[in-house]
Amino acid sequence: MQYWQKMNLANRVTMARFLLVPVFVLIVTLFHGWLADLLAGLVFIVAACTDFIDGHIARSRNMISTFGKFMDPLVDKILVTAAMVTLVAMGRVPAWVVILILAREFAITGLRTVAVSSGVVIAASKLGKWKTACQMVALALLLVYTLPFLPNTFIYVLGQVLLYTALVLTYISGWDYLKGCREILSDM
Repeated sequence: MQYWQKMNLANRVTMARFLLVPVFVLIVTLFHGWLADLLAGLVFIVAACTDFIDGHIARSRNMISTFGKFMDPLVDKILVTAAMVTLVAMGRVPAWVVILILAREFAITGLRTVAVSSGVVIAASKLGKWKTACQMVALALLLVYTLPFLPNTFIYVLGQVLLYTALVLTYISGWDYLKGCREILSDM
């Protein structure tokens, strides 16, 4: 509790997103049907929105911190991983897509960890932010497309298109990170 009080507002929002992940996973694994999809989708959407909120708060209030630069993208990856794995289990996302996306995510997170140990903080790039946004919208759509009051086929196809777009952006932005970290990689 004491650590929470010392955090700035942007970092608290990031950590709130982290705390929503187990809530999301519990809903998806314990309940079934369109009401469960709705509730899981809402929790995921709220968590995804906090990604934009914490960034806005950090920039507008000058609360950018090393903790936030590291934890914000890490918590995004945890949220996205939880959603992708549960969607694979639900049969809504192909496992190979998730494996390719997660392979890149782990590689870049590892690179960021090595960079931090060298005193370099690698902030998320604009392309990386677009990738994350595309992933989150795709996953939200694939969570809720079963709702009886939605155009199910359209929502599902749009979710799949955005997921494959996110896959492409995942590797393009990953390549950008690697190019930007040549010095760190050359010291290894």
